[in-house]
Amino acid sequence: MKPRLRPHVQIVRQHFRGARWYVVQDPTSNAYFRLNPVAHEFVGLMDGSRTVESIWEMGLTRHADDALTQNEVINVLSQLHSGNLLQGDLAPETEQLLGRGRERVQQKAVQQAIGLMYFKVRLFNPDHLLTALEPFFRPAINRVGFIAWCVLVAAALGTVLPHWQQLRGQFESTIAPSNWFALAATFVLVKLWHELGHGLICKRFGGHVPEFGAMMLVLMPAPYVDASSAWTFRSKWQRVAVGGGGMMFELALASVMAFVWTSMNRAGEAGLVKQLAYNVMFTSSVSTIIFNANPLMRFDGYYMLSDVLEVPNLMQRSMTMLKFLAQKHLFQLDSIQAPTSSPGEAVLLLAYGIGAFIYRILVFFSITLYIMGKLFAIGLLLAAWTAAMWFVLPVAGFLRWLVTNTAVQDRRTRVWGVTAALVAAAVLIVGVIPMPDHRRAEGVVESAARSGVFAGAQGSIGQVHVRSGQRVKKGDPIVTMTLPEMDAMLRLARAQLAEHESLELLSHSRTPGEQMVAEKYVESDKAELAYLESQASELVVRAPQDGVVAGSDLSQFVGRMMNKGDVLCEVLEPQDLRVAAILSQQQADWIATLPPEKFETEVRRASRVNEVIPVVMTRPPAAARRELPHEALGFQGGGKVETRAGKVQNGERVASRPLFKALFREKPPENGETAPALGMPGERVYVRFSLPARPLLAQWIDRVRQSVQGRAKV
Repeated sequence: MKPRLRPHVQIVRQHFRGARWYVVQDPTSNAYFRLNPVAHEFVGLMDGSRTVESIWEMGLTRHADDALTQNEVINVLSQLHSGNLLQGDLAPETEQLLGRGRERVQQKAVQQAIGLMYFKVRLFNPDHLLTALEPFFRPAINRVGFIAWCVLVAAALGTVLPHWQQLRGQFESTIAPSNWFALAATFVLVKLWHELGHGLICKRFGGHVPEFGAMMLVLMPAPYVDASSAWTFRSKWQRVAVGGGGMMFELALASVMAFVWTSMNRAGEAGLVKQLAYNVMFTSSVSTIIFNANPLMRFDGYYMLSDVLEVPNLMQRSMTMLKFLAQKHLFQLDSIQAPTSSPGEAVLLLAYGIGAFIYRILVFFSITLYIMGKLFAIGLLLAAWTAAMWFVLPVAGFLRWLVTNTAVQDRRTRVWGVTAALVAAAVLIVGVIPMPDHRRAEGVVESAARSGVFAGAQGSIGQVHVRSGQRVKKGDPIVTMTLPEMDAMLRLARAQLAEHESLELLSHSRTPGEQMVAEKYVESDKAELAYLESQASELVVRAPQDGVVAGSDLSQFVGRMMNKGDVLCEVLEPQDLRVAAILSQQQADWIATLPPEKFETEVRRASRVNEVIPVVMTRPPAAARRELPHEALGFQGGGKVETRAGKVQNGERVASRPLFKALFREKPPENGETAPALGMPGERVYVRFSLPARPLLAQWIDRVRQSVQGRAKV
């Protein structure tokens, strides 16, 4: 044959990792191919008058050992041919062109089926709209605009961070079902602005945007644009700017909304505008961090990382690298070729491939469990479909490779033997051999004899009688509170009682009816005076038990107004300690069904994780409660439990979800050994449960089952 490139094909020279490459672009299909200088020269010699053999022989003469091999020539020609970039000297290729077009449509449909959670639909060509809008944004898309963007985002962060508690407090109302419609509408509008950023920056540097469409991003509609023409830009920083343009536009909008939200928060206003501003900040931050900026998913962060590292097709080549290493070192195949000859690039591909593979599995389970928690039937369908596409089909493809690939023919015995050995080892390790089963939780050291000290009546702290750490006896005064209104009410009540007692004496010389009325007044006044005196006695807060005062220094609160029931401090016995562990529904399930003698428990203090303290359970979890045993277990105290902002119940912070509480005491030492001390009350500890050994597969199934039951409520 005497092939040549079709007239519409464009070639751009670029540099990747210090080497020269050529990017072949097909504007009609928006497909791209990368050629090294030798392959580019080979393609350039195809002018329709030279045969493939003569061009190959010319390459051998010019480049010797660096020339393309026959297999490499066939590979280059097949890729260009499949992309409809080659034109031959044979009969008209209409049927071949249509056939390859149908193959591309089928391949795209298969990819859509495999990535059902990221389904895409093309809508129209937005290039002419972006061409009209680009001149209006051009003054801001430059170095000065980037500096201004940095200043805007930094100023917004400096404005909103001092209101962090209020910002977190509005989170629950934002994800409430009543706000779902507004949140979804905000998400779509913000993503339209995001994609506008990609398209405008791509147009600013001379690219074109041929496709605008919609995609279902984990059941959430989101727009997208095709800015892949940025691959032809010679400057990698221009390509990085296109990849990050959407996030920059999105964060600029979120920064403006941060100023709006902060101004309304300072003014104490609450309304639709404030909620919409928060919706924009929430969707911009969450979607940007989890999806767009994440380089392990094929979104903006992935393409930016690929451009910065100058490693095109990072995902595909990293998977190819993993396959190559397995075929080279496990199966010892000699006829395979590595995806790169650069040692540095090989390390990058290997590291990225392992990280992306692990993250892909984590994303599959986390998204599936989340959807099953909201829509169980749809989540179950997506889980089955995605599992088939991501795991079953690759296994089927591997089996087909074992049977049909020509590279396996010479080493078929070894390949099949190694495969069988690996499968057997995996079955033994995962499904047969018992492995240690450890479950973990968090807890806090507390006194078994502890009592909260609460304000008995409303008033301001006038006098503090004890300090933190001081031992007291039951009934000793802790603080004396003052309430000037109480003294006035007592004097008024005593004066009214004296007046009515005088009237009662006078009524004895009058009618029996007047005498009865006067006695009722006296009786009422005495009851009111007794009530006020009992309230006045509550102003002196006394110790509810013997022990040591624990908590903040009360002297710093002198003069502060306290409401009835407010927590002042605690009185506890530091010599009688125990561990209060908080457990989720899934953790409490196996504790309730497994006898205590079937598992062992140990704790490690957060301040000394190298010390192991054996403990035994003294009280299993009963009913779920929202009160935390101690503030150290909440976010504010460094723990992992989310609490409701500003909400306190029975003197304890309220968790956002119900938790179970189990109590443990230090296990008596054996053989005269001295175990490490539990520490001080209020210290956070890590609890580890050692269950009977089971195969890993049984443990994983148990964890998945419990997670599904906990999320889907089935």
